[in-house]
Amino acid sequence: MTGGSPTERIAVTGTPGTGKTAATNQLDETAVTHLNDVIRDHDLYTDRDADRDSLVTDLDAVRDHIGEWTGVLESHLAHHFEADRVVVLRCEPTVLEDRLESRGESAAKASENAESEALDVVLSEAVDQHGEAAVYEIDTTEREPSEVADEIRAVRDGDREPQAGIVDFTGYLVG
Repeated sequence: MTGGSPTERIAVTGTPGTGKTAATNQLDETAVTHLNDVIRDHDLYTDRDADRDSLVTDLDAVRDHIGEWTGVLESHLAHHFEADRVVVLRCEPTVLEDRLESRGESAAKASENAESEALDVVLSEAVDQHGEAAVYEIDTTEREPSEVADEIRAVRDGDREPQAGIVDFTGYLVG
């Protein structure tokens, strides 16, 4: 696939704390939509989950709001939308927990997200919805946002082969 044509719709997704916003902020394009901001700014949610301190997103309302989008769609929910390619950012669960706690998340929420990361929840949803041939997994654990942005550009430009299931964090679950 090397040297393919640029793709119009790239979904950048991953468990909260994997570096989606930091990486997409490094991209040189203006067509990056930070979906979580859109959801909050336009009240595209049905409820607030007090236990998890999060919004319950109305995916249909979001689909209607964004319409036929192009560019980069960034969010832990981005894989739920039509896309040409899906980039799933991954991070070692203990590092993920530290990142989330350092930005003010509770220990319980950080632990829940770390467990989701170890269980490949977002990756498996992305593969289920888009197929392995459209999914590009990137481990961000030891990488700077600019390096991750370079990988996203390679996906966009057709200079990287799809890969899913190359990262294994299941050891986190057994201690």
